[in-house]
Amino acid sequence: MDATLLKSELTYKYVRSSGSGGQHVNKVSSKAELYFDLQNSSVFNDDEKQKLTEFFNNRLTKDGILILASDESRSQFRNKALVTQRFLELIQEGLKEDKKRIATRIPRAVKRKRLKTKRMNADKKANRKPPTLD
Repeated sequence: MDATLLKSELTYKYVRSSGSGGQHVNKVSSKAELYFDLQNSSVFNDDEKQKLTEFFNNRLTKDGILILASDESRSQFRNKALVTQRFLELIQEGLKEDKKRIATRIPRAVKRKRLKTKRMNADKKANRKPPTLD
C-alpha cells in the first residue's frame, strides 16, 4: 500500500465545527471531512477492495464513499492531519490478515473438574428436596 498514492485520492471538505472557540467558531470552518471513493480507487486490487468493503460496511455510503470527520482541534490544518492519520490506520487495520486459529484438545483435568462441579451442584439441589419416605 503506497501512502502517497492513497493520499492523492483523498478529497477534503471544511465545514464549521461545533465546540469551543467562542465568537471565532462562527466565522471559521475548522472541521475537516475526508472523502475516499473506495470503489474507484486505483491503489487497491479487487480482493483488497472487497476486504475493505466488508471492513467498512457500516461506514460506507450507498455509492461506496468513506467519510471521516475530525473537529477535535481548533486548527483546520491539525484536523486535516488527524483525520488523514485515522484514515491510514483504518485502512491498515482493514487489510490486516486474521490469524488462523489452531484447534486444541480440552485437557482431561478440565473435563474432570467440570463434571465434578456439575455433580456437586446436582447433589446440592437434590439435598434441598424433602426426603421421600418409602
